[in-house]
This record gives sequence, structure tokens and C-alpha cells, in this order.
Amino acid sequence: MKSNVEKSDAEIKRDVLSELEYEPSIKVTNIGVLVKDGVVTLNGYATSYSEKWEAVRAVKRVAGVTAIADDIEIKLLDSLCRTDGDIAAEVANRFNWSPTTPAGAVTVTVREGWVTLEGQLEWAYQKVTAEEAVRYLAGVKGVTNLIKIAPILKPDEVESAIGTAFERNALLDAAKIEVETSGNTVILRGKARNHAEREEAERIAWAAPGVSWVDNQIAVEWSLDLDR
Repeated sequence: MKSNVEKSDAEIKRDVLSELEYEPSIKVTNIGVLVKDGVVTLNGYATSYSEKWEAVRAVKRVAGVTAIADDIEIKLLDSLCRTDGDIAAEVANRFNWSPTTPAGAVTVTVREGWVTLEGQLEWAYQKVTAEEAVRYLAGVKGVTNLIKIAPILKPDEVESAIGTAFERNALLDAAKIEVETSGNTVILRGKARNHAEREEAERIAWAAPGVSWVDNQIAVEWSLDLDR
């Protein structure tokens, strides 16, 4: 038996604020929340890029949220302000010591605190790890990840690998998700019960070798399946 998760905007706002308060890395008093028809708009400011990123991630965990508009500004504390040169040097140092990022594979550009990553790697997890290494650095205001993934498998092999991974994953209903490839791009379609399931499907797709981009078109339809 299934019952749709139906919550008023007021209930969603209450739950979003509670989730933000529950996340220790977020100073919720600096962030405003607006909700209309299930769409959550975050405004106000964060004192670091990582705090802004964590706030958006926290909202995705709340049942009933259909979409998120991130209007949070970043106002760095004086103690966290650094020059672009200092940030670039720190990022380069992180990559030099990283066990997952080959030396010289990623080019780093920093402009007004915004970090752009370019280059080519073999695996999507390396691309994700490279961004994570930058996200929590002091002085960073944002990250643009333009790293490309070198193709390894044929498109039909990628589809098969992802589909099999979906089937063995306890968090997903594989029957409701379609996988299609176009070159090195994976396109996901279908339905998910929540944002966590949608993101898990995307994570699995990114984990396939040779995937350079994942176009996640999975729709979130909040529901509670009592038969599972």
C-alpha cells in the first residue's frame, strides 16, 4: 500500500528549519527559508562555501521538497579571507599529496575566491574527490568542476554496468529508473521516492568507468511504500 507524502508549505518550512538546525556545520540564524508549492528558496548568507553547500544538502534530505533555489550569499569572515594566489597554492598542494589525483592531471584557476578545475581523469570518483578537496578550504567562495573523464567502456557496456548496479542496490527501485547513454554521457529517467534515492542513482552512474557527465532527469515523487 502506498500513500503520497503530502505536506503543506508551512510544514515543509518547519522541517527544513529543523534540519538546518540539526546540521552542526550550519549557522541557521543567518539563513532564511521560503517555501511555495514545495519549492524551497534559501537566502541570507553563509561564512564559507562549505556551509552554503551543506545547507543545500540538508534541505535535500527533507521529505516533500520538490526543488531548491539557492540564493545564499557568501560573506567570508576576515580570518578566512585569502588571496587568490594563496588559495591556488593550497589547492595545488592538496593535489600533490592526493592519492586519487595524478600529478599534473588537474589545472587550477582561482579568480576572486572562485576555483575552476580543468583537466582529464579516468574515473568519476577522482573528479568528485578533487572537488571535495577544494570545497572546505578557507577563502573558497565556489567551485566549477570542468574535469573531463576519459572514455574506457563502450556505451552499451556502461548501460549494462549501471543497470546491474541499480538492481543490487537496496536503496533503489531499479524497475523505475531508465538508463541511456549518449557518447560518454549517461541519461537517467524515471521516478524516485525522495532526493536521497535520486542522488544515489546519480552516484552509481558516476561510478561507472568512462562516464564524463550524468544528466539526471529522475523526477522526485514523494511517497511511502509500506510493502517494501
